[in-house]
Amino acid sequence: MFGLIEGTGVEVLDQRFHRVVPGSARVERLWTGARWSEGPAWFPAHRSLVWSDIPNNRMLRYDEASGQVGIFRQPARNSNGNTVDPQGRLVTCEHGGRQVTRTEHDGSITVLADNWQGKRLNSPNDVVVKSDGSIWFTDPDYGIGSDYEGDKADGEIGHCNVYRIDPVSGALSIVADDFLKPNGLAFSLDESELYIADTGASHDPDGPRHIRKCAVTGDGASLGRSEIFATCSAGLFDGFRLDATGRIWTSAADGVHIYHPDGTLIGKVLIPEIVANVCWGGAKLNRLFICGTTSLYSVMTHTNGATWPKR
Repeated sequence: MFGLIEGTGVEVLDQRFHRVVPGSARVERLWTGARWSEGPAWFPAHRSLVWSDIPNNRMLRYDEASGQVGIFRQPARNSNGNTVDPQGRLVTCEHGGRQVTRTEHDGSITVLADNWQGKRLNSPNDVVVKSDGSIWFTDPDYGIGSDYEGDKADGEIGHCNVYRIDPVSGALSIVADDFLKPNGLAFSLDESELYIADTGASHDPDGPRHIRKCAVTGDGASLGRSEIFATCSAGLFDGFRLDATGRIWTSAADGVHIYHPDGTLIGKVLIPEIVANVCWGGAKLNRLFICGTTSLYSVMTHTNGATWPKR
């Protein structure tokens, strides 16, 4: 069965995506009222989702038990990407602060990175935590290009890089410097590869609009060879997540695109606005939360989000 499954918002493009989403499932709009939704992060102990509304300079919280949405933090230094570390702490990329921070269990905020060799970062965008505790993040300049997503300013580093924060020393290192606008990122299930989106076409029509697959070197702290994994057919890729089988569920202009690990586009979850990022949640991690431009959506699936790396 191929094509759009009537009433679901799910489009099957390859047999391998058949029945990944239940026939009874429907795309649900849970809330609306944002300007640019980004960076969803799931907290299982609280059954809640935290995400960013960048231009409105706030972070929002969806409570799964009640269905209510409220303010998590405002002002939020134009936060963008978020993730949860192994200790259950929120790690956040901030455009306004031009830094990566961690919210401790007592609510205090620790700055993890804000400069490279004394020069301020551009505007950290998305972040992922590796199983060894290291933190990897992208640093394009979207937050300093205007006052819409942060504070307009000149870049000090002169380039948009991908960085790693050492889990022991806290030292910052560049792991990739050959991206135009590095954006969303996620590790493969065994952490042998790091997927990184390049959204350079946002400012250059001939620029990249793809996800690259980069090999993680033997030391686990740097990147080696890379190749294009997939090129976006609708707008640009932004944030993405893997499911437990290694499929990539990535944002695009018409919704969520799902890729088999071999790079084949096998299905879509169609959303009536541009999608910026996604996150797995729910008690069984089988509910995909979707950040559309102005709204939060979700859809139930027959798969589960990837948990801590498989060995």
